Amino acid sequence: MIAIRLKPTRGVVLGCVLALTASGCGLSAELDREFNSERTPAPSRTRAVPPPVSATPSSVPSVSVQPVSGCPSSGLRFAAGPIDGAMGLRAMTLSVTNCGEQPYELNGYPSVSVLDEAGDPIPGVRTIEGTQGVPMASDDTGPEPFTLEPGETAEAGLVWRMAAEDGTYLRVAPDKERGTVNVRPEWPLDIGPENLLGTHPWTPAPKSAS
Repeated sequence: MIAIRLKPTRGVVLGCVLALTASGCGLSAELDREFNSERTPAPSRTRAVPPPVSATPSSVPSVSVQPVSGCPSSGLRFAAGPIDGAMGLRAMTLSVTNCGEQPYELNGYPSVSVLDEAGDPIPGVRTIEGTQGVPMASDDTGPEPFTLEPGETAEAGLVWRMAAEDGTYLRVAPDKERGTVNVRPEWPLDIGPENLLGTHPWTPAPKSAS
C-alpha cells in the first residue's frame, strides 16, 4: 500500500489555526509566519506616557540688574570690586564710569542699599555717609567736587563689619538725587542683619600709565 502525503493548503492551515485558537491553543507565531513571510517586525503598540506635571512649579525671583555689556541709558556704568577682609573688617571699592557723551558733576557720597537674593533690602542694614560707627575703618576725609568726563572713572570705598547674612545685590546711584541701578558683586556681602555700611566719598580713579 502506497502512503500518500498531502501538502496542507493555505486554507487548511488557516482553518486549523482558527480552530486551535478557539480551543485555547494559540498559534500566533505560526499565523505570523504564514501571513508575514518577510518577517517584518510588527509595529509597537506601546503608548507614550506623558511626563508628570509638578504640583507646585518652581519660581525663581527675577531681579533687574545693570546690563552686562554696553552703556546704560544713564551714561553711567557701575562696578563692584573684590572684597578685602581682615580681623572682621570688610572693604570693597565701588566704581562708576562715564560711558556716555556728557560730563557728570560728582560731589559727595554714593547712595547704596544692600539687597538679598529676592531683591529686597536686608532688614536693619543702614548706609551712612562716612565711616564713623564702623570699628577699625579708616577715617573719612570728606567729599570734594569734581567733573567726571566721558571715559573717566570715579571710585568710592564701602566698609562694614562681618556679620552672618549675605547680601546678593547692591542698589546704587551716584547720589541720593539720581536714579538707582542694581549691581551684583562677584562675592556676596556678609553684612546683615542689623549692621552699618560705611561709605567713602567719590574720588577720581587713578589714571593708568600710558
